[in-house]
Amino acid sequence: MLRIHAYDLDRLVPAASDVPAIAADPVVAAASDAAAVAEARLAPTLPEAVWYDLVNPTPDEERSVGERLGITVPTMDEMEDIELSARLYQENGAEFMTMTVLTRPDAGTPRKVPVTFIVKGHVLVTVRYAEPRPFDAFLARARKPSGTGLHCASGELIMSGLIEAIIDRMADTLERLGTDIDQISQEVFSAKAAKANKKTRDLQELIREVGQKGEFITVVRESLVSVSRVVAYYSALDGVDRKLSKELRQRLKLLQRDAASLGDHSAFLSGKINFLLDATLGLINLEQNQIIKIFSVAAVVFLPPTLVASVYGMNFEFMPELHWHYSYPAALGLMIVSMVTPYLYFKRKGWL
Repeated sequence: MLRIHAYDLDRLVPAASDVPAIAADPVVAAASDAAAVAEARLAPTLPEAVWYDLVNPTPDEERSVGERLGITVPTMDEMEDIELSARLYQENGAEFMTMTVLTRPDAGTPRKVPVTFIVKGHVLVTVRYAEPRPFDAFLARARKPSGTGLHCASGELIMSGLIEAIIDRMADTLERLGTDIDQISQEVFSAKAAKANKKTRDLQELIREVGQKGEFITVVRESLVSVSRVVAYYSALDGVDRKLSKELRQRLKLLQRDAASLGDHSAFLSGKINFLLDATLGLINLEQNQIIKIFSVAAVVFLPPTLVASVYGMNFEFMPELHWHYSYPAALGLMIVSMVTPYLYFKRKGWL
């Protein structure tokens, strides 16, 4: 789909219909064309397009935009290339910049999708095969009267506004991740009494959650690195290949600071995730060691009575104690004493 936006009266307006035309009857089409020509003569001049938004474009749409602006629109395979020279380059007087954008963070299954920004003159072309929410949020704001503080007079300013919306979206995502991680931390270090097997199962579930949050943060950090590269690349063009306006330079500096601060915050969350993972594994090991310790103490406690019973269970012909009237109670008492003595010793040492 090709969406064309123009700048008019401090806001973005659609410059063409997003829905392709449907073939009609020739007579009706001729009458419609005549009416359209007459209306065009009476209507004021339409504003010039400043943003071509290609969403899941067809080859015809890519070719149409490329011929109109004199550029070659990159394909999906070219956008997914991880080499820096294939993501940030100049061609035919245009700047091609591809970044990795986070999509579907609210669904719990985030995805990384490439989005290409092409700036030629005052026109911006975006190529994407997904619909990240920051694009819709930015467009909704930019279409309001006065743009709610947004300046979209050129493709460069629109690109900076889109990147700002992407960074704001990632900031919200990191804030939500931080809240979830704090909740997991409270569950890991809670002092609630529970059975050993149930507590171990709960900790195993927490390990899965910690792993999922860690993967989530990794995706966010990769996207932040990609955004930082694009902003730094375009900022470096100032005074070399093009002259950036003062407003754009200030916005790019703010975007760099925001991306850097979010990168630091994501690194902090990543470190906290690693700490929680180590702590959870340590608690599981402690629970398992506690179970093994119980078996070890039980074995030590019952070893002396077993020895006594083994001695008096031997079938020797001469065993004086067997003919004693109190031999049975004495043997039982000896076994009880030999069992209680190590138990009290372990208790005193604090091993139980």
